[in-house]
Amino acid sequence: MPVRRSILPALLVLVSTTLSSGLVAGQASAATICNKYCDARDPAQSPQDRVPVTAALSGRTLTMHFDDTDAMGWAAVDNGAAGDVVWLDRSMDGGRTWSDGSRLGNTTVPSGQRGWRTLMYNVDDWNTEGVGALRACGQVAGGSIACTAWARATWNAGERRTAAATALMMSFDRNTKLFGGNGWWTAANALTAIIDNVRVTGMGSYRYAIGETYEKNLGAQGGNFTNEYIDDTGWWGLAWVDAYDLTGDSRYLTTARTDADHMFAYWDGTCGGGVWWSQSRTYKNAITNELFLQLTAALHNRIPGDTTYLGRARNEWTWFQNSGMINGDHMINDGLTGSCANNGQPTWTYNQGVVLGGLTELSRATGDSGPLTTARTLADASTSRLQSGGVLREPGEGDGCTGDGPSFKGAYVRGLGRLNGQLSGHPYAATLSSWANSAYAHDRNALDQYGPHWAGGSGTSDYGCQQSVLDLLNAAG
Repeated sequence: MPVRRSILPALLVLVSTTLSSGLVAGQASAATICNKYCDARDPAQSPQDRVPVTAALSGRTLTMHFDDTDAMGWAAVDNGAAGDVVWLDRSMDGGRTWSDGSRLGNTTVPSGQRGWRTLMYNVDDWNTEGVGALRACGQVAGGSIACTAWARATWNAGERRTAAATALMMSFDRNTKLFGGNGWWTAANALTAIIDNVRVTGMGSYRYAIGETYEKNLGAQGGNFTNEYIDDTGWWGLAWVDAYDLTGDSRYLTTARTDADHMFAYWDGTCGGGVWWSQSRTYKNAITNELFLQLTAALHNRIPGDTTYLGRARNEWTWFQNSGMINGDHMINDGLTGSCANNGQPTWTYNQGVVLGGLTELSRATGDSGPLTTARTLADASTSRLQSGGVLREPGEGDGCTGDGPSFKGAYVRGLGRLNGQLSGHPYAATLSSWANSAYAHDRNALDQYGPHWAGGSGTSDYGCQQSVLDLLNAAG
């Protein structure tokens, strides 16, 4: 059994945050959660004590303690005075909100004491699939307030890949069963990253997200995960192929076939072929056709006796490589002009990555090594031209993690990882590992949430960035 440490340890590196206004002493706390143990357990019964984050408050030290064995935590204040208050906040959405889990264990330092602690509270709510986080907060008697950064127990976060997956699951909305509450194609990518994480780590804690997403959203939008944007359908089709590979559940493969057939309905002879980006038929672009290539080749590889999807995959690649979207630098621009020429728009990372997954599936489908040779040429170009500061960087990469762009890098490294796994010698393993090591060292907070810049720098975190880094960690191993 680990040696028990004092509940009031020496001063550590301080991380200070400010508590949002509107929370006052005595505010009602959340309903009691019971997992292995129920909330309000005595910290003296903890078999261990880990302190990941602290904060300073007017000469005092606020400390967040964890009992990783039981996935519980407690808060403490040291070097304080009688009348000081200490409590825990609990969040089930990665620290975005905590109003239903605030002021847990709210307690006052008694007369004659300089330090005090709360009781222990659960980090997660396993009964409702709540993936949680805790922070220690305190208030000088009648004065200022401070909190530590959010952190959690190592339950479902024992190594960097599972920790990143757990942080991503904090964005899985338990009502809509979509990441971010209402993400659509980005939710498909986040779910794919979770599925891949189950496969590469063996931690199946979040397998429930697959079936719940499917059942809740099968009838949403256009039904069967279709809508007016054809590329959105492609992302979902690939997610359900991934789900089928993991679970063997044929309903996922059936839906992936429906999605591929829906996409094919928007293939026509304009510009010599190719699938339109949307039902309005105004733009033929790279990502939609790369997704169609990968999805049709993947379906052939999973449907015994298929010839239909193989034919569509072959036709797609023949058209794509002659479309002009691959430029002289072996980089792929965004799409075609109205006159069917390369439009010169940015070489987004996902346009360089999905094609690698597509060519990997096509090579498997045909038994021909030619697509792998082409994929390697493309990958050599993109890994070189899209690196900055020793890591992959999106063209025009900003500091935010909302919207579409933050998901792009994840799609890139997912495709690069699949190509790397297919090639002898795994030539991109060192690159993927280097990027992953940089992100882990420079772009991660105490809750294993990641930002947009894998070399470090300013930025926020949200599920798009988290999905991308999870794809990276999955690919790097």
